[in-house]
Amino acid sequence: MKKNNLKYLNDFWRKSSLQRHFRGPPRWQPLNKRHATTALLCFFVLFVFALVLVGWIDAKLIQLSTIVKKQAFPLNCFDGNITQSCSGDYPTSYKPKIIPGHSYNQSCPEFFRWIHEDLKPWKESGITREMVEAAKWHAHFRLTIVDGKAYVEKFRKSLQTRDLYTLWGFTQLLRRYPGRLPDLELMFDCNDRPVFRHRDFKGPNATRPPLFRYCGDDHTFDLVFPDWSFWGWVETNIKPWRDVISDIKEGNQKIKWNDRVPFAYWRGNPHVSPVRADLMRCNITEKQNYSTLLYVQDWDKESKMGYQHSNLEDQCTHRYKIYVEGWAWSVSQKYILACDSPTLLIIPHYYDFYLRGMVPLEHYWPIRDNNKCKGLQFAVEWGNNNTEKAQAIGRAGSSFIHEELNLDNVYDYMFHLMNEYAKLLNFKPTIPPGAVELCAESMACAADDIYKKHMVDSMVMSPVNANPCTLPPPYTPEAFKAFIDKQANAARQVAMWEDAYWADRKQQ
Repeated sequence: MKKNNLKYLNDFWRKSSLQRHFRGPPRWQPLNKRHATTALLCFFVLFVFALVLVGWIDAKLIQLSTIVKKQAFPLNCFDGNITQSCSGDYPTSYKPKIIPGHSYNQSCPEFFRWIHEDLKPWKESGITREMVEAAKWHAHFRLTIVDGKAYVEKFRKSLQTRDLYTLWGFTQLLRRYPGRLPDLELMFDCNDRPVFRHRDFKGPNATRPPLFRYCGDDHTFDLVFPDWSFWGWVETNIKPWRDVISDIKEGNQKIKWNDRVPFAYWRGNPHVSPVRADLMRCNITEKQNYSTLLYVQDWDKESKMGYQHSNLEDQCTHRYKIYVEGWAWSVSQKYILACDSPTLLIIPHYYDFYLRGMVPLEHYWPIRDNNKCKGLQFAVEWGNNNTEKAQAIGRAGSSFIHEELNLDNVYDYMFHLMNEYAKLLNFKPTIPPGAVELCAESMACAADDIYKKHMVDSMVMSPVNANPCTLPPPYTPEAFKAFIDKQANAARQVAMWEDAYWADRKQQ
């Protein structure tokens, strides 16, 4: 049997076309029908494979050429002498290039739905010029966009550099999506607390002034917008968001959660609000132990010492972090939530644009404002006795900040809020007399070095090759009620656990 097999292989080798590569010129031999069919089938398979391979290579070459040819537009401050004029090199419009295999229909995070809720006061009436002008008395500046270009009319100086970096954020949005924003006019207030109350503007004919700011509450209708610190906060040595969130991510890896200090931690200025002053009563002392470590931050002293104790990436060292409001909402909220440690969030009166999308017991642990010390102590003891559940809350809150609050989504929130706002305008925006064009060069070229560094570090270098995420539809009344009830029920559940815990302790 083996000899027959060997003989068959030798015969096949002599007749095979492969021998021509080893034994010189081939001799012509006629193919029988079976061999011809096999050869034709092999050719067809190879032909199809070649087409697929060529298509794959073409797609990769298109993608590579798109990346290679993507032109960057750095800050252009020199034209013989330093100039503050806006560069004419940056494109005024841009259409994303479609790359095969890439998805362009990503939905925005759920908290984007609050854009519709915030604009509800003007859904029926629209926004008149008189309404916009009525907001002027509280605004620091008016931003106007006409034909894809931004113009600013300043009314007064804001605290620190809030107005500067907020305006810088607008310029970067225009660089990210050139020519994609409609004509509009808006008023912006850089102070903390919202000012226009629902009760002062009742009735169908009320002329509600639309005013943009950093936070809101349940009693007002000011429009909530991302705060200035996403592009840096020079006065507290905080980098732009993309850099600082990367640093915090690395800081999270330094100490495992189980190895962190098993107490709740807070560092800040307690003198800006009664809520923070009251929190300091909960600090650990020789006579009391509420499982909290609270530190006063003296920013003047810290700046002189080179901010040695305020690096955000070095503050993920305790198992629990505390968030408490200042004069209103606090910028510190997103940095505290970004640690993998559960945030013990003293239930706030004010909200920013993303907090409304977070859920108690899922993303953070709620603490009642009127019982802070015992609430903090119970939260720490519960977490130390339920470590897996506590870690899950910490990771979920941190994941929300790192993923859903990435800078792409911050820009897209700005984009959608401004687009939806512009749809409500029933007048034609015009450039105000005395307004100046706003662009990267007009803002950064003459800025001091420390401010300029933050601007350059947060600068959008070229249009993004993608569309904004898809804005989800408004809540239905049923879905909105269900979501609000979910948040309220989770907070009530924690309050019930806490009350039962202290009642048991009292009986012991």
